[in-house]
Amino acid sequence: MPAKSRFTKLDAFTKTVEDARIRTTSGGIVTLTSLLLILYLVWGEWADYRRIVVHPELIVDKGRGEKMEIHMNVSFPRVPCELLTLDVMDVSGEVQTGVMHGVNKVRLRPESEGSGVIESNALELGKDDGGVHLDPEYCGECYGAPAPANAIKSGCCNTCAEVREAYASVSWSFGRGENVEQCEREHYSEHLDEQRKEGCRIEGGIRVNKVVGNFHFAPGKSFSNGNMHVHDLENYFNGAEGVEHTFTHTVHHLRFGPQLPEDVVKRVGAKGMAWSNHHLNPLDDTQQKTDEKAYNFMYFVKVVSTAYLPLGWERTGSILDIPHELIELGGYGKGEAGSIETHQYSVTSHKRSLQGGDGSEDGHKERLHARGGIPGVFFSYDISPMKVINREARSKSLSGFLVGVCAVIGGTLTVAAAIDRALYEGEQRVKKMHSS
Repeated sequence: MPAKSRFTKLDAFTKTVEDARIRTTSGGIVTLTSLLLILYLVWGEWADYRRIVVHPELIVDKGRGEKMEIHMNVSFPRVPCELLTLDVMDVSGEVQTGVMHGVNKVRLRPESEGSGVIESNALELGKDDGGVHLDPEYCGECYGAPAPANAIKSGCCNTCAEVREAYASVSWSFGRGENVEQCEREHYSEHLDEQRKEGCRIEGGIRVNKVVGNFHFAPGKSFSNGNMHVHDLENYFNGAEGVEHTFTHTVHHLRFGPQLPEDVVKRVGAKGMAWSNHHLNPLDDTQQKTDEKAYNFMYFVKVVSTAYLPLGWERTGSILDIPHELIELGGYGKGEAGSIETHQYSVTSHKRSLQGGDGSEDGHKERLHARGGIPGVFFSYDISPMKVINREARSKSLSGFLVGVCAVIGGTLTVAAAIDRALYEGEQRVKKMHSS
């Protein structure tokens, strides 16, 4: 049997001769409508194929020895920059003095003058300004107190800050530094009086070890007394006449890790998106007020590592494997092909008077506050052992798109054929009824 005859028997699409076909007006309308519908549905399938969705995954964070950046912008309208101190501490309670940072202290005008910016100065964490002396053999007196162990020159107090620390180590009152040669040279009391009514804003970022820790804003020089971290609070409590220092503050911005780019934020949605809200930092624009000097605010932050992997991303390395000293502040976590390693966080807060008492002002009479502590604003952060990975992907595969197109064409034509047949049969019956 010829090959052509064998395939003829397998033909599932039998044809009719041209003379046996009947073309009707209703059939033309149905055909045109079907084509338009097919084009519309195929375009929908194409748009769905091109749509990018984000699939969240939850894994155990196995990273070790990583760093984390904390970016902040916090204003204190009633504490001058001369008194305000930023300290960063790790889980052991030791102050971290070698962290990479780009933090500025911005002097603000008094609240009565609108809190405008006066000037901005870079802040050195855990470092003193140091005395600049013409005589390299200079050795400042400590005025009866033992020289601090971390003094610029061993056995000497060459700066006002070192004299203050020496006094604090033996629990002596320091005051305004009158008759202290180093403080008079640095105009410590003059600077303090000049800024009494001013406010201060701390802005910038710090890079810390990715371990449990805290950073806090408190008044006065910080130092270690035995196993305790304390601050010299005398100048804070003994303000000038008509000046009341308090830790009323506004957290303009606080985030852990790099910010997601705007195009990514728009792609995954704004507030209320289903997959994540880590670009909506919970503490942004938070304001707390108090009229008490002896008052502190505590924020307990739970940090969750979060990765964003764009469409087509394949791991060829990690920016986290590069020594962090080689990465500029603000760039840690930004990887190849647009990938980002950042953090989400949740937060709970607590505030209390250092004089003790109950929480009746907040509606909790049954809550008793402990007495004592350091006035200030404290941020204690804990690292979650889990990690969220948000991975971009197509909503459907190419094969899924082709199957969808075939289903659209086949389904539409089948329904159109049924409608055309029904219209034709109805027309024929109407004609028979009129003819009879």
